[in-house]
Amino acid sequence: MIEVKNLVYEYPTKRALHGVSFSVQPRTITALVGPNGAGKTTLLRCLAALEMPYDGEVWIDGLDTRVSPRAIHASLGYLPDFFGLYDALSVKRCLYYSARVHGIDTQNADAAVAKAAERVGLSDRINSLAAELSRGLRQRLAIGQSIVHEPRVLMLDEPASGLDPSARRELSQLLVSLKDQGMTLVVSSHILSELEDYSSEMIIIDDGHIVGGSAVKLREASRTTIRVELSTPRENLADFLAAQAGVELIGSDSNSASFRFLGDADARVRLLRILAAEGFEILSFADAPRQLEETYFSEVKNHLAGKAGGEKQ
Repeated sequence: MIEVKNLVYEYPTKRALHGVSFSVQPRTITALVGPNGAGKTTLLRCLAALEMPYDGEVWIDGLDTRVSPRAIHASLGYLPDFFGLYDALSVKRCLYYSARVHGIDTQNADAAVAKAAERVGLSDRINSLAAELSRGLRQRLAIGQSIVHEPRVLMLDEPASGLDPSARRELSQLLVSLKDQGMTLVVSSHILSELEDYSSEMIIIDDGHIVGGSAVKLREASRTTIRVELSTPRENLADFLAAQAGVELIGSDSNSASFRFLGDADARVRLLRILAAEGFEILSFADAPRQLEETYFSEVKNHLAGKAGGEKQ
């Protein structure tokens, strides 16, 4: 869906991207992470065909950003960190305006507006003024404007900035639903906890370089990472879990284990019951926390170690 090859971007006094290369698979949510000033926004703008690179190539859904920027804009949605809304307009008029800007004709604009409002959960606020919306609902409206033309790719720069915990959870659910409906999403943030709930892959950028050289797989879309902890140690915990259907063991000791699990909520309940029936005294059984954060720091640590080794040579 997205292919980036040896991308270089320069400002007058600084090179912001140094030969960046990676790919993004369709119908995934890829987290673009890194410290402030690492090059995330510059990279997103290059991906969205809003900036032309100094060198290298960016392909979006088979189109070259240097050759077909307008065609890419027609199949892509982009939400910058600082976005504006017309506060004097209603939700409906904001979405209608965006639909027309994206080339939707008057005969189809109303239907596009209604569908976008439903997708972002604003159907009941369709006649409310943008100025009357909370921060979280304004974010939803901005996303609605970005997807009213039904793009295949959606890029968001710091979308959870300024949201309260409840609004952040609602945003996570919205992004997952858009992915399930067929979109490919790239979401930039320097706050890892915001990305944990919905990202399946991660691209780490630091000082204009891709750490590790490629995207990092966080989890399979169909598999959940679970951690189980026991109140009483059992030496056979790993062997017992490994023998269960749908379990892919990651690591364990006599007190706890982490594993990837292929199965729905009912399958998780059955597995928990099996463990209890076999006498395992369960202290906790839940999704493994901070997988993205741990992966991030592990990749960065390896990257820094590699740089230090190269400098010594």
